Amino acid sequence: MRAAANGRYSQSLERGLAILSSFTASQALLGISDLARMLGLNRSTTHRYVSTLVALGYLEQDAATRRYRLGPRVIDLGLSAINSMELREISLPHLQQLSDETGYTVNLAILDGGDVVYIERCRSTRASQRELELSLHVGSRLPAYCTSMGKVMLAFLPEERLNDVLSGLRLTRRGPNTLTSRAALRAELEAVRAAGLAANDEELAYGLRSIAAPVHGASGDVAAAVNIAVHRSREPMDVLVAQLGPALTRTADAIAARAGYRPV
Repeated sequence: MRAAANGRYSQSLERGLAILSSFTASQALLGISDLARMLGLNRSTTHRYVSTLVALGYLEQDAATRRYRLGPRVIDLGLSAINSMELREISLPHLQQLSDETGYTVNLAILDGGDVVYIERCRSTRASQRELELSLHVGSRLPAYCTSMGKVMLAFLPEERLNDVLSGLRLTRRGPNTLTSRAALRAELEAVRAAGLAANDEELAYGLRSIAAPVHGASGDVAAAVNIAVHRSREPMDVLVAQLGPALTRTADAIAARAGYRPV
């Protein structure tokens, strides 16, 4: 391991990533002694890092050998990176067409735990819309529970995974209409699943509104979400959903088809 170049360098993070990088196809199972020797750390330090990575889901212990292997969280990150890179390239012309057609900002995001991560944006041509936008960019993260893209992706999660995500959420009030009750959020997600669309009516912040649709991947799971940001609109949300929902759904379906999704 190399020494820190400046005060912003995290040796703890470097060590954690070095532990994960030690696992290869030919070394899929490693014990504490193996890792300590490979990384030049003592056993107690190595065990502390490994225990943290296990608790976070990046490593898991094999019951028979008591050694460790990469956990599902690492797989999720790898798949998210691959999918997001492919989806960005596939999605951009469709997102731009929707933004040009409606005049609104259009976004694409993936779900990472309890957050949405923006992977593409096509900004509005309307000055009134841009004035109210948050300072968002590719890579920005927002809480899933109070965003339209987050809600539409949460709604289509398998029940076990949804329970895991919701159990780790702190439902803090962010805007005038934020859902701060788990029961209310679950009821909302059921309605989203039935409608196939999610709306955010000032749940994230005052004046911020949007509508989102799910983007299915080749496996059939929801890989991402696309939304239209409709800030400052005076129309009721149900009217906006009726007006913009069909074009939004067509865009999400077109992206999904390019990604290899074939409805049953």
